[in-house]
Amino acid sequence: MAANTAPVEPPTAANWLSILFLGLIWGGTFMLTKIALDGIEPITLAASRILLAAIALVPFALPRMRGIGRDHLPYLFWAGLLSTAVPFSMLSWGLQHVPSAFGGLSMAMLPLVLLPMAHFFVPGERLTPRRIIGVALGFAGAALLIAGGGDDPGASGPLGLAGRIVCLAATICYSIASILTRRCPPIDGIAMAALTLLFGAVAIVPFALLVEGLPAVPPTRPLLAAIALGLVPTALAVLLRIQVVRSAGPGFMTLVNFQVPVWSVIFGVVLLGETLPPTLFAALALIGTGLVIGQWRTVRTLLHWRG
Repeated sequence: MAANTAPVEPPTAANWLSILFLGLIWGGTFMLTKIALDGIEPITLAASRILLAAIALVPFALPRMRGIGRDHLPYLFWAGLLSTAVPFSMLSWGLQHVPSAFGGLSMAMLPLVLLPMAHFFVPGERLTPRRIIGVALGFAGAALLIAGGGDDPGASGPLGLAGRIVCLAATICYSIASILTRRCPPIDGIAMAALTLLFGAVAIVPFALLVEGLPAVPPTRPLLAAIALGLVPTALAVLLRIQVVRSAGPGFMTLVNFQVPVWSVIFGVVLLGETLPPTLFAALALIGTGLVIGQWRTVRTLLHWRG
């Protein structure tokens, strides 16, 4: 993303509505994935989501691709793999064996996984004692998620355990991709989003065809869910996210991390009828507390803005 030297203003009412909408649609991603998996193989679903989003974003990005050179390409390629192709495939596979709410809750770990990585790879991002406590609480919640899955009949057994581990491992991919994005030479945000999706599509579409073959036309409900996954939480959300970051700053975007697990639980329980084990809510409390402590400076700033 091109450098932006303008001061970040306090969030507007439109920013707050955008954040609420982003939390809603990203929290609903896991429910849509569950629905789409009823008729679409997991890697094919990930490939279709990435390809559709790339096709939707490229027209917006083409006028913004001036100045992209060879220095950008390694970052764009690896960010494309680690922010789309690999984690989307992992989540699609994992959600075959765990409740959709688990996927949303595992994504709440993203900022806590990112903190220790940023300490080593992003200048100025240091692990303070408060952040270490937040990370420790978050990882305790993640351990409870993995160990407590046996309380859930829908996520027990070897495949249930594998599904829980794979969903949590997807956060590592997203964290590495975030580091690559931060270290990438200056580039327009929309151009970067479109190119990472394009690289992701180039990598995963042939792999999906090789592993799962040419897909048949799925039933209407899974097909509509797959289309929605590509257009709304993948393509539209990228444009909205860039607008919010540019006007209110990246710290404000962290509010989405608090919403996603809550919405995923609401959608899973209310719309999919999922029965969730008590350990999941205990893990949510641990991860949420760790998130607040680990990002307390951002939370305090946002509370000051609201006041």
